[in-house]
Amino acid sequence: MATDQLSLFALGGVNEIGKNMYVIQYADEIIVVDCGGKFPDENLLGIDLIIPDLTYLEENKEKIKALVVTHGHEDHIGGIPYFLKKLNVPIYGTRFTLGLIELKLMEHNLVRDTELIQIDSESTVEFNKISLSFFKTNHSIPDCLGIVFHTPEGVVVHTGDFKFDLTPVNDQHSDIHKMAEIGRKGVLALLSESTNAERSGLTPSEKMVGEHMEEAFIKATRKVIVSTFASNVNRVQQVVDAALKTNRKLALLGRSMVNVVDVAIERGYLTIPEGMLIEPSQINELAPEKVAILCTGSQGEPLAALARLSTSNYRDAEILAGDTVILAASPIPGNERNVSKIIDNLFTLGAKVIYGSGSSTGMHVSGHGYQEDLKLMLTLIMPKYFIPIHGEYRMLHQHRLLAESVGVEKDHTFIVNLGDVVDIENQEARQTRKVHAGNTFVDGIGVGDIGDIVLRDRKQLSEDGMLVIVITLSKADKKIISGPDTISRGFVYARNSEDLLKDVNRQVERIIKDLQRERVHQWNVMKQNIKKTIGQHLYKQTKRKPMILPIIIEV
Repeated sequence: MATDQLSLFALGGVNEIGKNMYVIQYADEIIVVDCGGKFPDENLLGIDLIIPDLTYLEENKEKIKALVVTHGHEDHIGGIPYFLKKLNVPIYGTRFTLGLIELKLMEHNLVRDTELIQIDSESTVEFNKISLSFFKTNHSIPDCLGIVFHTPEGVVVHTGDFKFDLTPVNDQHSDIHKMAEIGRKGVLALLSESTNAERSGLTPSEKMVGEHMEEAFIKATRKVIVSTFASNVNRVQQVVDAALKTNRKLALLGRSMVNVVDVAIERGYLTIPEGMLIEPSQINELAPEKVAILCTGSQGEPLAALARLSTSNYRDAEILAGDTVILAASPIPGNERNVSKIIDNLFTLGAKVIYGSGSSTGMHVSGHGYQEDLKLMLTLIMPKYFIPIHGEYRMLHQHRLLAESVGVEKDHTFIVNLGDVVDIENQEARQTRKVHAGNTFVDGIGVGDIGDIVLRDRKQLSEDGMLVIVITLSKADKKIISGPDTISRGFVYARNSEDLLKDVNRQVERIIKDLQRERVHQWNVMKQNIKKTIGQHLYKQTKRKPMILPIIIEV
């Protein structure tokens, strides 16, 4: 790699939703933007979280100057504790974002060893060759920033997540003048998020949700239960305001809701009147029309408060006929089935359920800009080169078309895969090389120790079960002393399949005796033969492929 060139690449967040991580490198200085996590889909059995593969950063750790965080959503901060265990670099973020990161660091006992540096939209951060400045953006969480990288090669802008809400609930207006000024001075490259690149028009304002929320609270005759993302503090504030207007007390259910509300109140992002909050145990002491509940679980998470309420399985609170339940969030792609199940359960309990986003119910608006917002950002920044980020391929592709429609040259947009490096030297960009990138799986306390082979075994066990075959041989003459004994788990129910298992035992005995006749006594050869022959036999008989584990004991 030429020493003095600018390199831009993604280690997470392109061709996927989640685990955002972007790298800006000039010569021997690296700035990392965000370090998110992503939740696994059903075929990653037992995996808790997916985070970016950090191999490239570990190999270049002495060059990393900072991890700069655009905002506090899980898909931007979820991987930070795992990142810090390998790369202890200073973290820059806004006041609220650092509050949420601190919650994570407390869980992992990392608070003492981590340098957290607070920034805001007026801050500048100087390194040797790269300096950073920032601008305010509006999103579904407070305190979001776009980042401007000033490099010897030119200016690079990373938008973070954004929309243009001209009437934001918390008066955190987007810095439109500042963005225009940055664009006027000349921008070499723009990295802009693409989540809603397929949706036409402008994103509706969050104010709309407040009006609908208030209306639902006024109409409700009994308890009101609202489920939303804990981090959407503006939405939480609107629930607080609606509860205040209708003279209700508010209970918080779910650990993340309690934690985030604590951080938001402590750091001044949320105002809840004195005496309004009640403990979950007090819910049943009040008349139902005097209570509102704010809970986690809008994404259908099976252990979150809403799922447990929907199956009448929550200790301190229950949903009864006539209660109003509002889902003030739309399902992230992949969560639709779980959310539908919860909605069904709520209707079964006799609740009035308000769900769905957009104008139909008005209970949710997206925090990500639609096409007109994205075009406005492109028009303000006017970049020479454009890299759409934060989205699946079709979203990145759509965003490229939007960029062309507002004047970015056709061959100046780079749709990249994870690890594809866009190198810029003398104002000329090219994409010809890759760095190592991929997924790291977190399972329990293990990080990165689960690979394809283990997942393949889990898949096989989950689909066809296992068969353990135990044989005891005599050390002296290698004869079978006891067994073969066959134990089935998740393959067939032993009592109903005695003939099949007896047949397996007979075959194993025959295999061992045949091998001994040929003077083959190596265990691994015996095991291979048993696996292969029994596997083929069982597939013929049952059309199933259980995992076969032969265990040979010598006494």
